[in-house]
Amino acid sequence: MKKLKLTLITAIAFCSTLAFTTVAFAGHHEEGEMMPGTVIDIAVAAEATSTLVAAVKAAGLVDVLSGEGPFTVLAPTNEAFAKLPEGVLDGLLADPEALAGVLKAHVVAGKVKAADVLTADKVETLNGTYAVVVTDGHVSIAGAKVIATDLMAANGVVHLIDTVIIPE
Repeated sequence: MKKLKLTLITAIAFCSTLAFTTVAFAGHHEEGEMMPGTVIDIAVAAEATSTLVAAVKAAGLVDVLSGEGPFTVLAPTNEAFAKLPEGVLDGLLADPEALAGVLKAHVVAGKVKAADVLTADKVETLNGTYAVVVTDGHVSIAGAKVIATDLMAANGVVHLIDTVIIPE
């Protein structure tokens, strides 16, 4: 129960940050048009995904994920990275190629909203295809529980997950 409360607090904090982030990006568009930043901008603005941002930078994927897209990012939270066995994250950060492979398991080409995931039996990422399981309204992808959905970006959508997906 304590973990569920902490997860909900994290998701609420992320969504609150996103709301302020969307307003901050409003000035970077044509007059009258209100668009959020890129999937990377959304991750950078949220404390809950600072480890992911560091990993994306270390893997050299910032420019790619700041591009036109569209992308769907299954964004592991800091807590998700903390669940990795000791030394795994440090090892990945020291090996940009392996890190990029792991991160690509969290990116889907195209914009896939939560409603689309609910009707899917699998998700094809840039580095593997993973099963989608829906149980009692909760969605998990490759064993990672989706904890926040449809955080819209100008070049895609972000969904927060509670586990880092490690490709086999």
